[in-house]
Amino acid sequence: MPRDLPLGNGNLLVTFDRLYQLRDVYFPYVGMEDHTEGHPCRFGVWADGTFRWISDGDWERKIRYAHETLVGDVHCSNAALGLRLHCRDVVDFDRNLYLKEVTVEDTTGRDREVRLFQHFDAHLYGNSVGDSAYYDPRSRALLHYKARRWFLLSGMGSDGQAGLASFAIGRKEDGGHVGAWVDAEDGALSRNPVAQGGIDTIGQIDVRVPGHGSGTVTFWLAAGQSYEEVRDLDQLVRTRGPVSFIKRTDDYWRLWANKDESQISRVLPDELCHLYKRSCLIIRTQVDERGAIVAGNDSDVLRFNRDTYSYMWPRDGALVAAAMDLAGYVELPRRFYAMCGELITREGYLLHKYNPDGSAGSSWHAWSTPEGRLELPIQEDETALPVWGLWLHYERLRDLEFVRPLYRKLVRTAADFMTTFREPHTGLPAASFDLWEERRGIHAFTTAAVWAGLTAAARFAEAFGQHELTSRYRVAADEIRAAALEHLWDEDRGRFVRTVSVLPDGTIVKDPTLDISLSGIWL
Repeated sequence: MPRDLPLGNGNLLVTFDRLYQLRDVYFPYVGMEDHTEGHPCRFGVWADGTFRWISDGDWERKIRYAHETLVGDVHCSNAALGLRLHCRDVVDFDRNLYLKEVTVEDTTGRDREVRLFQHFDAHLYGNSVGDSAYYDPRSRALLHYKARRWFLLSGMGSDGQAGLASFAIGRKEDGGHVGAWVDAEDGALSRNPVAQGGIDTIGQIDVRVPGHGSGTVTFWLAAGQSYEEVRDLDQLVRTRGPVSFIKRTDDYWRLWANKDESQISRVLPDELCHLYKRSCLIIRTQVDERGAIVAGNDSDVLRFNRDTYSYMWPRDGALVAAAMDLAGYVELPRRFYAMCGELITREGYLLHKYNPDGSAGSSWHAWSTPEGRLELPIQEDETALPVWGLWLHYERLRDLEFVRPLYRKLVRTAADFMTTFREPHTGLPAASFDLWEERRGIHAFTTAAVWAGLTAAARFAEAFGQHELTSRYRVAADEIRAAALEHLWDEDRGRFVRTVSVLPDGTIVKDPTLDISLSGIWL
């Protein structure tokens, strides 16, 4: 299931599903350490003895972003409750702080006392073993912690008083315990102040709503690596007021999205212009502050294969980085290419995929044949495309000081590998996995990527005055291009084939399957 509303700042990422349930809380890396493990953090409403979770079927919901910014703009109405909610959700652009502002409007004409409940289903570090939570009377907040991960849940009522009106901490996932969240359904929390192990918490904020009027409250969740960090964030919100964080985040991302307003508005109609800006903003939520461009942060896939897409594939990252360069967001590509420079192996290749912190990601690609012969578990396009993308970055910006250390660490190391990692009978790149991770062979897409990477490396070598390397990389690129025309082109079909395999005796077997990856030859 996709996530309908990702919000983040490069260190803290939260996501919501189609029912407007908070599902994922990643910190301190985007896509790594999901501290809810995808379990729903429920949001509930009680009024006049009637209770509803926001996921219940009788809500009408409109989940969207505010115009050209990373602020959730969510409208929910419930006829049984006689209430309409307008929620604004943000992750502060600078602080590791998530805020939910809720404006409650009465539709019955009666003065109302409404209780709102925010639940946190903790799985710190991605599991519920050894979690602890307690109520802190000093801040009137709920705190979760395990090792170096701390979360503080608090809020502010319609009377302007900071702190939770009530709370509960419960057990879950063992001995028949289902969690503290069920305690909210009668509108009164147990105020149990502590629990450890598999636990969850729920906090209550009250709002008085005049007939046909409205009242506003705010919840916030602070993330940190110590009690002091989250305590200081909580104090900051109390001092400045939660609205100030929502407004400054709204302003920041609107400014970010409109950095090239005049150029975009000249060439795109309004509808496409807004879609373009929204796309850039959503991409930004999936980029870690330290450089990883993460494929997709959706924990629901865990149900099917016990793994996620919360990894950085260097190929995918290079393509996104190139697009963001063209869009003018050059800091994101810089951090990505710098990260690739740190990750590339001494032998000159990048691995299958990486965790957002730069450690090697999970992989099913074998390092050996059944006979025990070494077989690199790589997709060679992932080594080539960061070099190609870095040249596009340099060509656009001419930021020589940035490129200089990467020329040795990334460009030359990768180019030396690509020059020698060749199939001896054809001169094509040696066999590796295709971009779909489905088959091993010599692929048209990979061949095009390697040619582009070597061509970029030759241009870098020429720019740095290393003429011998320029010639070496250029000759290798030309050889690969000629080999592609000879072995990947199918004269009978009038097009390139997807893959060729070379048997031990040198026989070439062609796979003519039509595949969208063939577009990489000219794109």
